[in-house]
Amino acid sequence: MIDFKRPQLTDKAWIDPIFRASGLRSCDYTFPNLIAWAEAFDKTVAPIEGFVAVYMGMDGGYYEWSAGSGDRRALICALAQDAEERGRPFRLLGLTEEQVGELDGMFPGKFTFDTYRNAADYCYTVDKLADLAGKKLHAKRNHIHRFEENYPDWRVEEIDKVNLNQCLALAQDWEQAQAEAGLDDWNERKGENALRLCIRYYEELELEGLILYGEGRPLAFTMGRSIGGDTYDVIVEKAYADIQGAYAMINREFARWVRVHHPEIAYLNREDDMGEPGLRKAKLSYHPDLMAEKYLAVLKPGETL
Repeated sequence: MIDFKRPQLTDKAWIDPIFRASGLRSCDYTFPNLIAWAEAFDKTVAPIEGFVAVYMGMDGGYYEWSAGSGDRRALICALAQDAEERGRPFRLLGLTEEQVGELDGMFPGKFTFDTYRNAADYCYTVDKLADLAGKKLHAKRNHIHRFEENYPDWRVEEIDKVNLNQCLALAQDWEQAQAEAGLDDWNERKGENALRLCIRYYEELELEGLILYGEGRPLAFTMGRSIGGDTYDVIVEKAYADIQGAYAMINREFARWVRVHHPEIAYLNREDDMGEPGLRKAKLSYHPDLMAEKYLAVLKPGETL
């Protein structure tokens, strides 16, 4: 059985270079995301011959499509054997359409494939979110205009050691408001834990972010980090829900910040919607330019590799 272990900050030294070199757009291939959601999804990791193998113990067990380079066929066989030893079906999660073809080419007819819509990442061009041009985004511009009218002294600051605690205070207010509204569910609780980990290890994870101020107080904040290649992962975004335009404004300002500081970035990955109707509606309202779809591959009963 493969010796999978819960990822620690010290694992960044070997995982980060492999993730960054992968060329994959999925938010699953950033080290901060891995650390932040490890507990929620029972994620464990192991180095296997140039690959980062990730196992999720939830819902009967899944293996993520592994980032890395080397003998992928041997890797797949090793993961399948591990699943057999655990007495669980062999399931690979997070494949792109190209990877579906690659896996089926290595093992023709051995797997079934299905899209996993709830895990699809929403990707937008940096320019779209920075400029909000065109009819489709007219409502977003209106929200921002209302915000600017209500907070003419608004400003943004980069997150640093001095103002980081302001993010935590805002997050706590947001959590309390959710609880009071009866919206405290599993996804929210796990999301809150992930957010706290990002705040706690902001510097160690090499995160970047902005705080939006109005009338001298924090109204919203966001954090992210480059996945590598042409895509940037927006990992965290929180704002006071009762302040019109706060979310639209921090979204726009961070896109503008990324455009200036990371000219190599073409897409902002705003991650998946976890199947939540409200979150799905919000992400679709920005009209994604690319959906980073993810497929689930399951070894057919009776088949062996």
